[in-house]
Amino acid sequence: MDRLSPVDSAFLLAEDEDPAVSLAIASVAILRGPAPSLRELAKLFSDRVPAIPRLRQKVRTVPLDLRPPAWIDDHHFDITRHIHKAVLAPHGDDAALCELVGEIMSERLDRDRPLWDAWLIDGLPDNTWALLIKVHHCMADGVSGSHLYNVLCHGDPQIGPVSPTEAVNAFRSMMLAVAELASSPTAQAHVLGRMVRMPLTFTRRLARTVQGLLSYGSSLLPTARSSLVGPIGSRRSYGIARSSLSTVHSVARVFHVTVNDVVLAAITGAYRTLLLKRGEQPVADAVRSAVPVSVRPDSTEHTLSNQISAMLPMLPVDIEDPVERLAAVHSRLSRLKSGQQSAAGVTMTSMVPDEFFAPVAWIVRLMARLPQRSVVTVTTNVPGPPRPLRLLGREIIEIFPYVPIALRLRTAVSVLTYADNLAFGVTADRDTTPDVDLMAQAIEQEITELVAASHDTASARV
Repeated sequence: MDRLSPVDSAFLLAEDEDPAVSLAIASVAILRGPAPSLRELAKLFSDRVPAIPRLRQKVRTVPLDLRPPAWIDDHHFDITRHIHKAVLAPHGDDAALCELVGEIMSERLDRDRPLWDAWLIDGLPDNTWALLIKVHHCMADGVSGSHLYNVLCHGDPQIGPVSPTEAVNAFRSMMLAVAELASSPTAQAHVLGRMVRMPLTFTRRLARTVQGLLSYGSSLLPTARSSLVGPIGSRRSYGIARSSLSTVHSVARVFHVTVNDVVLAAITGAYRTLLLKRGEQPVADAVRSAVPVSVRPDSTEHTLSNQISAMLPMLPVDIEDPVERLAAVHSRLSRLKSGQQSAAGVTMTSMVPDEFFAPVAWIVRLMARLPQRSVVTVTTNVPGPPRPLRLLGREIIEIFPYVPIALRLRTAVSVLTYADNLAFGVTADRDTTPDVDLMAQAIEQEITELVAASHDTASARV
Protein backbone atom coordinates (compact mmCIF):
# COMPACT_ATOMS: atom_id res chain seq x y z
CA MET A 1 0.00 0.00 0.00
CA ASP A 2 1.54 3.29 -1.14
CA ARG A 3 0.86 5.74 1.67
CA LEU A 4 1.80 9.40 1.79
CA SER A 5 4.74 10.38 3.95
CA PRO A 6 4.17 12.71 6.94
CA VAL A 7 5.50 15.64 4.88
CA ASP A 8 3.28 14.83 1.90
CA SER A 9 0.28 14.41 4.19
CA ALA A 10 0.92 17.72 5.93
CA PHE A 11 0.18 19.65 2.73
CA LEU A 12 -3.23 17.99 2.48
CA LEU A 13 -3.98 18.54 6.17
CA ALA A 14 -3.01 22.22 6.06
CA GLU A 15 -5.17 22.78 2.98
CA ASP A 16 -8.12 21.09 4.72
CA GLU A 17 -7.97 23.54 7.60
CA ASP A 18 -7.88 26.78 5.58
CA PRO A 19 -10.54 27.31 2.90
CA ALA A 20 -8.52 30.22 1.47
CA VAL A 21 -5.51 28.05 0.65
CA SER A 22 -4.62 26.12 -2.49
CA LEU A 23 -1.42 24.19 -1.88
CA ALA A 24 -0.31 23.44 -5.42
CA ILE A 25 3.11 24.15 -6.88
CA ALA A 26 3.59 24.98 -10.55
CA SER A 27 6.01 25.82 -13.30
CA VAL A 28 5.40 28.08 -16.28
CA ALA A 29 7.49 27.21 -19.34
CA ILE A 30 7.79 29.73 -22.18
CA LEU A 31 8.23 28.08 -25.59
CA ARG A 32 9.14 29.46 -29.01
CA GLY A 33 7.14 28.37 -32.05
CA PRO A 34 3.48 28.05 -32.93
CA ALA A 35 1.32 26.77 -30.09
CA PRO A 36 0.17 23.17 -30.51
CA SER A 37 -3.46 22.18 -30.52
CA LEU A 38 -5.07 21.01 -27.32
CA ARG A 39 -5.31 17.55 -28.87
CA GLU A 40 -1.54 17.47 -29.51
CA LEU A 41 -0.81 18.45 -25.93
CA ALA A 42 -3.27 15.89 -24.57
CA LYS A 43 -1.62 13.16 -26.67
CA LEU A 44 1.81 14.13 -25.36
CA PHE A 45 0.67 13.78 -21.76
CA SER A 46 -1.27 10.61 -22.54
CA ASP A 47 1.85 9.04 -24.06
CA ARG A 48 4.07 10.03 -21.13
CA VAL A 49 1.71 9.46 -18.17
CA PRO A 50 2.59 5.72 -18.00
CA ALA A 51 6.16 6.79 -17.13
CA ILE A 52 4.84 8.52 -13.99
CA PRO A 53 2.04 6.39 -12.52
CA ARG A 54 1.33 8.98 -9.83
CA LEU A 55 -0.28 11.18 -12.50
CA ARG A 56 -3.17 8.76 -12.80
CA GLN A 57 -3.62 8.15 -9.09
CA LYS A 58 -5.77 10.04 -6.60
CA VAL A 59 -5.66 10.38 -2.83
CA ARG A 60 -7.81 8.27 -0.53
CA THR A 61 -7.97 9.42 3.09
CA VAL A 62 -8.68 7.26 6.15
CA PRO A 63 -11.40 8.17 8.68
CA LEU A 64 -10.18 10.06 11.74
CA ASP A 65 -6.65 10.21 10.29
CA LEU A 66 -5.99 6.77 11.79
CA ARG A 67 -3.57 6.06 8.97
CA PRO A 68 -1.81 8.30 6.46
CA PRO A 69 -3.68 8.91 3.20
CA ALA A 70 -2.81 6.56 0.34
CA TRP A 71 -2.50 6.71 -3.43
CA ILE A 72 -4.97 4.61 -5.43
CA ASP A 73 -5.46 4.27 -9.17
CA ASP A 74 -8.21 6.39 -10.68
CA HIS A 75 -10.08 3.85 -12.80
CA HIS A 76 -12.07 6.65 -14.40
CA PHE A 77 -8.96 8.59 -15.38
CA ASP A 78 -9.60 10.89 -18.34
CA ILE A 79 -6.63 12.87 -19.64
CA THR A 80 -8.86 15.50 -21.22
CA ARG A 81 -10.08 16.59 -17.78
CA HIS A 82 -6.51 17.61 -16.92
CA ILE A 83 -5.56 19.50 -20.09
CA HIS A 84 -6.87 23.06 -20.51
CA LYS A 85 -6.33 26.05 -22.74
CA ALA A 86 -6.39 29.81 -22.17
CA VAL A 87 -5.76 32.61 -24.64
CA LEU A 88 -4.38 36.00 -23.62
CA ALA A 89 -5.36 39.18 -25.37
CA PRO A 90 -3.35 39.64 -28.60
CA HIS A 91 0.35 40.07 -27.84
CA GLY A 92 -0.14 39.58 -24.13
CA ASP A 93 2.90 40.59 -22.09
CA ASP A 94 4.46 39.34 -18.85
CA ALA A 95 1.86 41.23 -16.83
CA ALA A 96 -1.03 39.51 -18.62
CA LEU A 97 0.61 36.12 -18.20
CA CYS A 98 1.22 36.70 -14.48
CA GLU A 99 -2.38 37.81 -14.03
CA LEU A 100 -3.61 34.55 -15.55
CA VAL A 101 -1.16 32.44 -13.53
CA GLY A 102 -2.47 34.05 -10.35
CA GLU A 103 -6.05 33.19 -11.34
CA ILE A 104 -5.25 29.58 -12.21
CA MET A 105 -3.27 29.00 -9.02
CA SER A 106 -6.02 30.49 -6.86
CA GLU A 107 -8.26 27.51 -7.65
CA ARG A 108 -7.93 24.26 -5.73
CA LEU A 109 -7.34 20.98 -7.51
CA ASP A 110 -10.22 18.51 -7.43
CA ARG A 111 -9.55 15.85 -4.77
CA ASP A 112 -11.75 13.38 -6.68
CA ARG A 113 -9.21 13.27 -9.51
CA PRO A 114 -5.44 12.95 -9.78
CA LEU A 115 -4.01 16.14 -8.34
CA TRP A 116 -2.53 17.86 -11.40
CA ASP A 117 -3.50 20.00 -14.38
CA ALA A 118 -1.75 21.39 -17.44
CA TRP A 119 -2.65 24.67 -19.15
CA LEU A 120 -1.71 25.68 -22.69
CA ILE A 121 -1.54 29.49 -22.69
CA ASP A 122 -1.59 31.11 -26.13
CA GLY A 123 -1.35 34.75 -27.12
CA LEU A 124 2.17 35.65 -25.99
CA PRO A 125 4.25 37.94 -28.25
CA ASP A 126 7.04 37.00 -30.67
CA ASN A 127 5.56 33.63 -31.66
CA THR A 128 5.75 32.23 -28.13
CA TRP A 129 3.31 30.41 -25.87
CA ALA A 130 3.34 29.02 -22.33
CA LEU A 131 2.73 25.70 -20.64
CA LEU A 132 1.68 25.82 -16.99
CA ILE A 133 1.96 22.51 -15.11
CA LYS A 134 0.14 22.55 -11.77
CA VAL A 135 0.73 19.77 -9.22
CA HIS A 136 -0.48 19.48 -5.65
CA HIS A 137 2.36 19.86 -3.17
CA CYS A 138 1.40 16.56 -1.51
CA MET A 139 2.48 14.83 -4.73
CA ALA A 140 5.82 16.48 -5.43
CA ASP A 141 8.46 18.89 -4.24
CA GLY A 142 10.30 21.25 -6.56
CA VAL A 143 13.09 18.79 -7.40
CA SER A 144 10.80 15.93 -8.38
CA GLY A 145 8.42 18.36 -10.07
CA SER A 146 11.14 19.64 -12.36
CA HIS A 147 11.81 16.04 -13.42
CA LEU A 148 8.46 16.14 -15.24
CA TYR A 149 10.14 18.14 -17.99
CA ASN A 150 12.68 15.39 -18.57
CA VAL A 151 9.84 12.93 -19.03
CA LEU A 152 7.73 15.22 -21.21
CA CYS A 153 10.61 16.29 -23.41
CA HIS A 154 12.61 13.12 -23.77
CA GLY A 155 10.87 10.29 -21.96
CA ASP A 156 12.80 8.38 -19.32
CA PRO A 157 13.45 4.64 -19.63
CA GLN A 158 14.47 4.49 -15.97
CA ILE A 159 10.82 4.87 -14.95
CA GLY A 160 8.54 2.12 -16.15
CA PRO A 161 4.76 1.92 -16.02
CA VAL A 162 3.05 -0.11 -13.32
CA SER A 163 1.86 -3.44 -14.69
CA PRO A 164 -1.92 -4.06 -14.81
CA THR A 165 -1.56 -6.83 -12.21
CA GLU A 166 0.33 -4.55 -9.80
CA ALA A 167 -2.22 -1.77 -10.27
CA VAL A 168 -5.20 -4.07 -9.63
CA ASN A 169 -3.57 -5.63 -6.56
CA ALA A 170 -2.69 -2.21 -5.12
CA PHE A 171 -6.22 -0.95 -5.71
CA ARG A 172 -7.80 -4.01 -4.09
CA SER A 173 -5.51 -3.80 -1.06
CA MET A 174 -6.27 -0.13 -0.58
CA MET A 175 -10.01 -0.52 -0.89
CA LEU A 176 -10.05 -3.46 1.54
CA ALA A 177 -8.03 -1.49 4.09
CA VAL A 178 -10.22 1.61 3.78
CA ALA A 179 -13.40 -0.44 4.00
CA GLU A 180 -12.11 -2.28 7.06
CA LEU A 181 -11.18 0.90 8.90
CA ALA A 182 -14.35 2.71 7.89
CA SER A 183 -16.78 -0.05 8.89
CA SER A 184 -15.06 -2.06 11.61
CA PRO A 185 -14.87 -0.72 15.17
CA THR A 186 -12.61 -3.69 15.93
CA ALA A 187 -10.11 -2.62 13.27
CA GLN A 188 -10.16 0.98 14.50
CA ALA A 189 -9.66 -0.21 18.09
CA HIS A 190 -6.74 -2.33 16.92
CA VAL A 191 -5.04 0.68 15.34
CA LEU A 192 -5.64 2.82 18.41
CA GLY A 193 -4.37 0.02 20.62
CA ARG A 194 -1.13 -0.21 18.67
CA MET A 195 -0.69 3.55 19.12
CA VAL A 196 -1.13 3.23 22.88
CA ARG A 197 1.15 0.19 23.20
CA MET A 198 4.15 1.66 21.43
CA PRO A 199 7.33 -0.35 21.98
CA LEU A 200 10.33 1.04 23.75
CA THR A 201 12.14 1.45 20.44
CA PHE A 202 9.62 4.01 19.25
CA THR A 203 9.75 5.81 22.59
CA ARG A 204 13.44 6.30 21.99
CA ARG A 205 12.78 7.47 18.45
CA LEU A 206 10.21 9.93 19.77
CA ALA A 207 12.76 11.28 22.27
CA ARG A 208 15.22 11.90 19.41
CA THR A 209 12.47 13.67 17.53
CA VAL A 210 11.86 16.01 20.48
CA GLN A 211 15.58 16.72 20.61
CA GLY A 212 15.48 17.56 16.93
CA LEU A 213 12.60 19.95 17.52
CA LEU A 214 14.58 21.69 20.26
CA SER A 215 17.36 22.38 17.74
CA TYR A 216 15.04 24.90 16.09
CA GLY A 217 14.94 26.77 19.43
CA SER A 218 14.76 30.51 18.88
CA SER A 219 13.66 29.97 15.28
CA LEU A 220 10.14 29.42 16.59
CA LEU A 221 9.93 32.76 18.42
CA PRO A 222 7.55 35.38 16.94
CA THR A 223 9.00 37.93 14.55
CA ALA A 224 8.47 41.68 14.82
CA ARG A 225 5.03 42.73 13.66
CA SER A 226 4.79 43.77 10.02
CA SER A 227 2.40 43.82 7.09
CA LEU A 228 4.11 40.70 5.70
CA VAL A 229 2.16 38.36 8.00
CA GLY A 230 -1.56 38.19 8.66
CA PRO A 231 -4.85 36.77 7.42
CA ILE A 232 -4.93 36.02 3.69
CA GLY A 233 -7.67 35.62 1.13
CA SER A 234 -8.14 33.01 -1.57
CA ARG A 235 -6.91 35.06 -4.56
CA ARG A 236 -3.27 35.04 -5.63
CA SER A 237 -1.10 37.45 -7.58
CA TYR A 238 2.16 36.54 -9.24
CA GLY A 239 5.29 38.34 -10.40
CA ILE A 240 8.46 37.26 -12.16
CA ALA A 241 12.11 38.35 -12.15
CA ARG A 242 15.03 37.20 -14.29
CA SER A 243 18.78 36.81 -14.02
CA SER A 244 21.39 34.41 -15.34
CA LEU A 245 23.08 31.59 -13.48
CA SER A 246 26.51 32.59 -14.82
CA THR A 247 26.03 36.14 -13.52
CA VAL A 248 25.17 34.94 -10.03
CA HIS A 249 28.03 32.43 -10.15
CA SER A 250 30.46 35.27 -10.85
CA VAL A 251 29.19 37.22 -7.84
CA ALA A 252 29.48 34.13 -5.66
CA ARG A 253 33.09 33.54 -6.74
CA VAL A 254 34.18 37.08 -5.99
CA PHE A 255 32.70 37.08 -2.48
CA HIS A 256 33.50 33.42 -1.70
CA VAL A 257 29.88 32.45 -1.05
CA THR A 258 27.41 30.09 -2.69
CA VAL A 259 24.93 30.77 -5.46
CA ASN A 260 22.14 30.15 -2.96
CA ASP A 261 23.64 32.81 -0.67
CA VAL A 262 23.54 35.37 -3.50
CA VAL A 263 19.96 34.44 -4.39
CA LEU A 264 18.78 34.70 -0.80
CA ALA A 265 20.64 37.99 -0.31
CA ALA A 266 18.84 39.46 -3.33
CA ILE A 267 15.49 38.31 -1.93
CA THR A 268 16.45 39.77 1.46
CA GLY A 269 17.21 43.12 -0.13
CA ALA A 270 13.86 43.01 -1.96
CA TYR A 271 12.02 42.49 1.34
CA ARG A 272 13.94 45.43 2.81
CA THR A 273 12.82 47.57 -0.14
CA LEU A 274 9.23 46.40 0.24
CA LEU A 275 9.10 47.30 3.94
CA LEU A 276 10.66 50.72 3.37
CA LYS A 277 8.22 51.49 0.54
CA ARG A 278 5.40 50.66 2.93
CA GLY A 279 6.79 53.01 5.54
CA GLU A 280 7.81 50.17 7.87
CA GLN A 281 11.17 49.81 9.61
CA PRO A 282 13.14 46.72 8.45
CA VAL A 283 14.30 45.68 11.92
CA ALA A 284 16.62 42.75 12.57
CA ASP A 285 13.86 40.33 13.60
CA ALA A 286 11.28 41.32 10.98
CA VAL A 287 11.65 38.54 8.39
CA ARG A 288 12.31 34.89 9.14
CA SER A 289 12.14 32.60 6.12
CA ALA A 290 11.55 28.91 5.77
CA VAL A 291 14.24 27.74 3.36
CA PRO A 292 13.39 24.25 2.09
CA VAL A 293 16.39 21.93 1.80
CA SER A 294 16.30 18.85 -0.39
CA VAL A 295 17.24 15.65 1.43
CA ARG A 296 16.55 13.53 -1.65
CA PRO A 297 19.04 10.69 -2.23
CA ASP A 298 20.27 10.25 -5.79
CA SER A 299 18.44 6.92 -5.92
CA THR A 300 15.06 8.69 -5.60
CA GLU A 301 15.76 11.47 -8.09
CA HIS A 302 12.85 10.38 -10.29
CA THR A 303 10.34 9.71 -7.49
CA LEU A 304 7.37 12.06 -7.19
CA SER A 305 7.18 12.89 -3.48
CA ASN A 306 8.37 15.48 -0.98
CA GLN A 307 11.83 14.74 0.35
CA ILE A 308 12.61 18.05 1.97
CA SER A 309 13.49 19.55 5.30
CA ALA A 310 13.89 23.22 6.17
CA MET A 311 16.14 25.80 7.74
CA LEU A 312 14.68 28.90 9.37
CA PRO A 313 17.15 31.79 9.03
CA MET A 314 16.32 35.34 10.01
CA LEU A 315 16.91 37.44 6.88
CA PRO A 316 19.14 40.48 7.60
CA VAL A 317 16.74 43.09 6.20
CA ASP A 318 18.12 45.60 8.71
CA ILE A 319 21.49 45.77 6.90
CA GLU A 320 21.62 48.52 4.30
CA ASP A 321 24.78 47.65 2.38
CA PRO A 322 24.15 44.78 -0.13
CA VAL A 323 27.63 43.26 0.29
CA GLU A 324 27.37 43.25 4.07
CA ARG A 325 23.90 41.79 3.72
CA LEU A 326 25.30 38.99 1.52
CA ALA A 327 27.99 38.25 4.10
CA ALA A 328 25.37 38.05 6.84
CA VAL A 329 23.21 35.66 4.79
CA HIS A 330 26.23 33.44 4.14
CA SER A 331 27.19 33.42 7.82
CA ARG A 332 23.69 32.58 9.01
CA LEU A 333 23.12 29.77 6.53
CA SER A 334 26.55 28.30 7.31
CA ARG A 335 25.77 28.36 11.01
CA LEU A 336 22.40 26.64 10.49
CA LYS A 337 23.95 23.99 8.26
CA SER A 338 26.64 23.22 10.82
CA GLY A 339 23.96 23.04 13.50
CA GLN A 340 22.17 20.31 11.54
CA GLN A 341 18.86 22.17 11.58
CA SER A 342 17.73 20.60 8.32
CA ALA A 343 18.78 17.17 9.60
CA ALA A 344 16.58 17.72 12.65
CA GLY A 345 13.65 18.31 10.33
CA VAL A 346 14.33 15.00 8.63
CA THR A 347 14.36 13.28 12.01
CA MET A 348 11.02 14.79 12.97
CA THR A 349 9.31 13.62 9.81
CA SER A 350 10.96 10.24 9.37
CA MET A 351 10.49 9.01 12.93
CA VAL A 352 6.69 8.88 12.69
CA PRO A 353 5.31 5.37 12.08
CA ASP A 354 1.84 4.88 10.61
CA GLU A 355 0.43 3.93 14.01
CA PHE A 356 1.33 7.35 15.38
CA PHE A 357 0.05 9.28 12.38
CA ALA A 358 -3.31 10.28 13.92
CA PRO A 359 -1.98 12.48 16.78
CA VAL A 360 0.58 14.01 14.41
CA ALA A 361 -2.21 14.79 11.93
CA TRP A 362 -4.34 16.33 14.67
CA ILE A 363 -1.42 18.52 15.75
CA VAL A 364 -0.85 19.65 12.15
CA ARG A 365 -4.54 20.51 11.79
CA LEU A 366 -4.46 22.50 15.03
CA MET A 367 -1.30 24.38 14.07
CA ALA A 368 -2.81 25.26 10.69
CA ARG A 369 -5.58 27.09 12.53
CA LEU A 370 -3.34 29.02 14.93
CA PRO A 371 -2.27 32.61 14.06
CA GLN A 372 1.47 31.96 13.81
CA ARG A 373 4.01 34.79 13.48
CA SER A 374 7.26 32.79 13.64
CA VAL A 375 7.79 32.47 9.88
CA VAL A 376 7.18 35.37 7.50
CA THR A 377 7.95 33.89 4.10
CA VAL A 378 9.14 30.85 2.17
CA THR A 379 12.13 31.12 -0.18
CA THR A 380 12.86 28.09 -2.34
CA ASN A 381 15.73 27.49 -4.77
CA VAL A 382 15.36 24.45 -7.02
CA PRO A 383 17.77 23.20 -9.69
CA GLY A 384 15.86 22.66 -12.91
CA PRO A 385 16.92 21.03 -16.18
CA PRO A 386 20.61 21.89 -16.74
CA ARG A 387 20.39 21.80 -20.55
CA PRO A 388 17.99 23.43 -23.04
CA LEU A 389 14.95 21.28 -23.79
CA ARG A 390 12.45 20.97 -26.62
CA LEU A 391 8.82 19.99 -26.25
CA LEU A 392 6.70 18.99 -29.25
CA GLY A 393 9.52 20.30 -31.41
CA ARG A 394 9.41 23.74 -29.77
CA GLU A 395 12.31 25.23 -27.84
CA ILE A 396 11.74 25.92 -24.15
CA ILE A 397 13.13 29.41 -23.64
CA GLU A 398 12.68 29.80 -19.89
CA ILE A 399 10.81 28.26 -16.97
CA PHE A 400 9.31 30.19 -14.04
CA PRO A 401 8.41 28.54 -10.70
CA TYR A 402 5.40 29.04 -8.45
CA VAL A 403 5.23 28.21 -4.75
CA PRO A 404 1.98 28.48 -2.72
CA ILE A 405 1.39 30.50 0.42
CA ALA A 406 -0.49 29.51 3.59
CA LEU A 407 -0.40 29.89 7.38
CA ARG A 408 -0.76 33.69 7.22
CA LEU A 409 2.26 34.10 4.93
CA ARG A 410 1.36 36.85 2.46
CA THR A 411 4.33 36.36 0.14
CA ALA A 412 6.73 33.65 -0.98
CA VAL A 413 9.56 33.54 -3.50
CA SER A 414 10.56 30.54 -5.58
CA VAL A 415 13.72 30.27 -7.69
CA LEU A 416 14.37 27.83 -10.52
CA THR A 417 17.43 27.35 -12.70
CA TYR A 418 17.09 26.22 -16.31
CA ALA A 419 20.22 26.02 -18.46
CA ASP A 420 21.81 29.43 -17.77
CA ASN A 421 18.51 31.07 -16.78
CA LEU A 422 17.75 31.98 -13.19
CA ALA A 423 14.04 32.65 -12.79
CA PHE A 424 12.22 34.05 -9.75
CA GLY A 425 8.51 33.63 -9.11
CA VAL A 426 6.90 35.84 -6.45
CA THR A 427 3.59 34.62 -5.03
CA ALA A 428 1.45 37.04 -3.06
CA ASP A 429 -1.97 37.33 -1.47
CA ARG A 430 -3.89 39.53 -3.89
CA ASP A 431 -6.04 41.18 -1.23
CA THR A 432 -3.23 42.30 1.10
CA THR A 433 -0.17 42.54 -1.17
CA PRO A 434 -0.88 44.66 -4.24
CA ASP A 435 2.82 45.44 -4.71
CA VAL A 436 3.99 42.05 -6.01
CA ASP A 437 5.59 43.73 -9.05
CA LEU A 438 7.64 45.96 -6.74
CA MET A 439 9.01 42.86 -5.07
CA ALA A 440 9.96 41.26 -8.41
CA GLN A 441 11.63 44.44 -9.67
CA ALA A 442 13.53 44.84 -6.41
CA ILE A 443 15.02 41.34 -6.76
CA GLU A 444 16.45 42.23 -10.18
CA GLN A 445 17.77 45.53 -8.83
CA GLU A 446 19.45 43.79 -5.90
CA ILE A 447 21.27 41.41 -8.24
CA THR A 448 22.37 44.36 -10.38
CA GLU A 449 23.83 46.05 -7.30
CA LEU A 450 25.63 42.89 -6.21
CA VAL A 451 27.09 42.48 -9.71
CA ALA A 452 28.38 46.09 -9.63
CA ALA A 453 29.86 45.56 -6.18
CA SER A 454 31.56 42.35 -7.32
CA HIS A 455 33.17 44.19 -10.25
CA ASP A 456 34.44 46.89 -7.90
CA THR A 457 35.81 44.28 -5.50
CA ALA A 458 37.47 42.28 -8.27
CA SER A 459 39.06 45.43 -9.72
CA ALA A 460 40.38 46.45 -6.30
CA ARG A 461 42.09 43.06 -5.91
CA VAL A 462 44.01 43.40 -9.17
